[in-house]
Amino acid sequence: MAELKTKKTEASVEDFLSTVTDEGTRKDCFEIVKIMKQATKADPKMWGSSIVGFGTQHLKYASGRELDWMVIGFSPRKQNLTLYIPGSLESYADLLKKLGKHTTGKGCLYVKSLKDVDAKVLKELIQRSVKETKQ
Repeated sequence: MAELKTKKTEASVEDFLSTVTDEGTRKDCFEIVKIMKQATKADPKMWGSSIVGFGTQHLKYASGRELDWMVIGFSPRKQNLTLYIPGSLESYADLLKKLGKHTTGKGCLYVKSLKDVDAKVLKELIQRSVKETKQ
């Protein structure tokens, strides 16, 4: 079985986010850190070289594979901010309708900028996701 490449590291989250060249995106990243830290009550940690994650959960798949993974996280990508939301995003359809300009992928929420979305709705989505993951 292949070893997981993305693991929690001791690299500095602040140093990583300080390398984000676009000032608006960098500011958004620090705001997302505040929101996710508040929701998880966990300090941010680097996962691999480009993902900021919060908390840890032990996952066990039907195949027998087991791994430790973040409860929630995000990454500033070139195209957009990628938020890694656990569970099925379909279960948050009510919130996604009210969120604003975004796209989704499998377990990912993509936003260009926080100014494109409703901050209250984003906070609620993150809080609900974390709460459901921890149950």
